Amino acid sequence: MSHTIQHRGVVERVEEHKVFVRVDKESACKACHANGLCGERGSVRIVEVPTDRAASFEPGEHVVVALLRGQMAFSSVVWGYVIPLVVLLVALLVSHGVGASDGLAATITLVAVVLYYVVLYIMRHHFDKRIQFTIIKE
Repeated sequence: MSHTIQHRGVVERVEEHKVFVRVDKESACKACHANGLCGERGSVRIVEVPTDRAASFEPGEHVVVALLRGQMAFSSVVWGYVIPLVVLLVALLVSHGVGASDGLAATITLVAVVLYYVVLYIMRHHFDKRIQFTIIKE
């Protein structure tokens, strides 16, 4: 698993086919190549890991959570930051290009970015399928 992003954590709770792991964000962010770009701040994060082996884990157990597809971190930055920036710039330039006032252009631009994030939120299940976590006992 040398090409994966891995983080140590503690099992918070276990459900039928899911294990919820508490990961210290600070230590997790140190290993990430997108450190500082994602806006993740705070001390802990709960990661939901679907697995058929959920019954073999217990709350309080130390585990390693790994993202199986390492390129997803870069993809997340593109979907979350780069594309919205392009949407913002295009909306601003187009609205100014058609002769909208500054206030109207700003409103159109903000609405376009909000709509982009709404669509992204609606499509979150598509991204959930692409992001695959695995869990390993320490």
